[in-house]
Amino acid sequence: MANLDSKLKSPLVPLPTNAYLPQRDVEHRPILETRHLGINFGGLAAVEDFNITIGRTEIAGLIGPNGAGKTTVFNLLTKVYQPTRGTVLFDGIDTNGMTTAQLSKLGVARTFQNIRLFDNLTVEENVKLGMHNTIKYNMVESILRLPSYWKQERIAHETALELLSIFDMQDMADAQAGSLPYGAQRRLEIVRALATSPKLLLLDEPAAGMNPSETSELMENIIKIRDTFHIAILLIEHDMNLVMGICEGIGVLNFGKVIAKGTPAQIQSNPVVIEAYLGKKKEEG
Repeated sequence: MANLDSKLKSPLVPLPTNAYLPQRDVEHRPILETRHLGINFGGLAAVEDFNITIGRTEIAGLIGPNGAGKTTVFNLLTKVYQPTRGTVLFDGIDTNGMTTAQLSKLGVARTFQNIRLFDNLTVEENVKLGMHNTIKYNMVESILRLPSYWKQERIAHETALELLSIFDMQDMADAQAGSLPYGAQRRLEIVRALATSPKLLLLDEPAAGMNPSETSELMENIIKIRDTFHIAILLIEHDMNLVMGICEGIGVLNFGKVIAKGTPAQIQSNPVVIEAYLGKKKEEG
């Protein structure tokens, strides 16, 4: 992983807001900023004062023990939940009151902890479903099968195969999605998210259930996705080799609060993070 670190990671640079961005993104507006974000469930704060800034081409990580609130944060960022307080700025736009669909059109895509594919559709059809933001034909053109419909269908087919080729899955285009091995279903879900043409891709435990070889390949492909599409990626992941290997900035969440932010090296040596994961050592004597 040393070669990946030296070639593909950018040093973090402090901003006047006390946030950090990769050096290559400093001259550009952050793709995502949250300010004092929080949500209550039944009077209990599930997420509290969550602040994060992500550069336009940054690969960032959000880690923490089970139950720390990581998926709740993703649900807040994608408007599955509306926050109780705080602000989410996407590409400088305040997303207050927006729906998940509206945010998708702005350029936010995500995958889920539990795979959500249409099992009875083909691999290609699943990818095409993600193209709702870009397909141009209307219902009349579709019903009458006008030339404009076939033109858009041809473009969608070519785009789907191109996206599937990122994971060498183009030969699986006609296979039923539900028949794929678990790891391939995980990859297909990422491809479908990319089909929405996002500026920010949120990956919720993308390596879950993958073997070491698949995880290593996934790491390379996440970097490839960032560099090919010039987008930002925020991931939740329990595989620390993956997180430390590809993430430039990492936030650590515990009991709904950010307890540390920094580079992989800073996070690995942070005593507060170590305590959150391993527990406080008993005093001797």
